[in-house]
Amino acid sequence: MVVERGGKTIFGATVGVMMLDTQFPRIYGDIANANTWPFPVQYRIVKGASPDIVVRKKAEGLLEGFIQAGKDLVAHGADGLTTNCGFLALIQDKVRNAIDVPVATSSLMQVPMVNSMLGSDRRAGIITISKEHLTDEHLRLANVPLDTPIVGTEEGREFTHKILDDLPEIDFSLCLEDLKDAARDMVNNHKDVGGIVLECTNMAPYAADIRKITKLPVYSIYTHICWLQSGLVPRRFPCQLDDPRL
Repeated sequence: MVVERGGKTIFGATVGVMMLDTQFPRIYGDIANANTWPFPVQYRIVKGASPDIVVRKKAEGLLEGFIQAGKDLVAHGADGLTTNCGFLALIQDKVRNAIDVPVATSSLMQVPMVNSMLGSDRRAGIITISKEHLTDEHLRLANVPLDTPIVGTEEGREFTHKILDDLPEIDFSLCLEDLKDAARDMVNNHKDVGGIVLECTNMAPYAADIRKITKLPVYSIYTHICWLQSGLVPRRFPCQLDDPRL
């Protein structure tokens, strides 16, 4: 007899995403396009959490909304939480202490791990939606060294403006060019960079193109949350007692 334990309403969607309140389009590869994920996810929108407030105004007044969204996701079956903005590293400690599941608010949390994999003469670099607004406070709260090379896309054609101003139409071909330019800037001006972390959760669709240009490993919210989920639902391997490899 196999007895399963209940206690929650939704099963199988173990990752919960605390979402900004936005209207801009979400393509395949974006965290908020549910088709992106190879596993089910749940979403909750934090009302009033615009990209402008979260990025340009340090998520002022939004902490309780994110905590409530996280608690609601957990109550409905989520076993781990994330957000859809790397700048929310600012609330990482407060959210993880308020909710009793693993919390990964920001892709920036991968920077220390990438550094640990590289030789002592190499380090991770960050591509962000706004270098101007990515402060030392954000970096400290994600355990990122303050001298980490950072390149922003705010001088580009489309990406930063359309997302931070939450506009209803985006030319994603121009966004790709913005990300390519940032990638070239990174490798041309920071010769010691051995891996790239994409701060913005809307950058994951361009990771393969950045990898192609830079020849460096590229990490995004997609890699971060796939890693998180792999611990929440470990792969079960069949056990054959007569297998000589065991």
